[in-house]
Amino acid sequence: MTELNTAIDQAASPGIPAGNAGLVIQTSELSKSFDGRVVVDRVDLQIHSREIFGLIGPNGAGKSTLIKMLTTLLPPSAGNARVAGYDLAREPRAVRSHIGYVPQLLSADGALTGYENLLLSARLYLIPRAQRSQRIREALERTELTDAAGRLAQHYSGGMLRRLEIAQSTMHRPALLIMDEPTVGLDPVARNTVWAHVRNLRDRYGTTILLTTHVMEEADALCDRVGILHHGRLEHVGTPAELKAGIGPDATLDDVFARIAGGDEQTGGNMHDVLQTRRSAAEHG
Repeated sequence: MTELNTAIDQAASPGIPAGNAGLVIQTSELSKSFDGRVVVDRVDLQIHSREIFGLIGPNGAGKSTLIKMLTTLLPPSAGNARVAGYDLAREPRAVRSHIGYVPQLLSADGALTGYENLLLSARLYLIPRAQRSQRIREALERTELTDAAGRLAQHYSGGMLRRLEIAQSTMHRPALLIMDEPTVGLDPVARNTVWAHVRNLRDRYGTTILLTTHVMEEADALCDRVGILHHGRLEHVGTPAELKAGIGPDATLDDVFARIAGGDEQTGGNMHDVLQTRRSAAEHG
């Protein structure tokens, strides 16, 4: 598949060094092995400023491992990467200070109110005390949670929890937001609300977004470009329209996914994968 040919707005996202403003993620032969087994295999990936990039692939393709490397949670076995303008291996603290991360599993504390969750995040991100109240107020307004700020998070709906987690992860105005399965377990209304907030982060605040998803409709509707990871390799990158055109005139992204991974016995995942997905869905539902 061809790379995206349409020009992308390359205005700098917040906090990216000027010399690297065009690319927020740039990897070269980034690899990860466990006990001699290659999980991520020489991935070359470029994600532009203000882009919403979707990473899709079957269970076991290496998506989570790649995300963990890009968020500094796992060291690469080989290759190199720059994230938000900083070297992943040599400047991990700088990388962490310029990214936000929303994991698939629940990260908000149900025993705290929405406001208290945001206050905790503001402290963890070392936001100056004088700025915290304003940042929290803006985050609540941005995610439409102002009226629920005083309620315990355990009483939030799945969609509200996901919006709270997005608010938490963007308190420090990161250049890059990484989201792992952002709408897992959500009903269509809540899912569309999360989509709207993701687009708003990009359009209003210039945030670059990398997300993983198993929902092809989500990748098609939300992403500027999509990368398909299979057996640890980044096999194809393109706009949803380009990827579909490579299959046929009436193809969907489901057809693209099936063409690449349909013969893979691991596509459905193992029992651990199923249990994790169902647990996550229950926590968000």
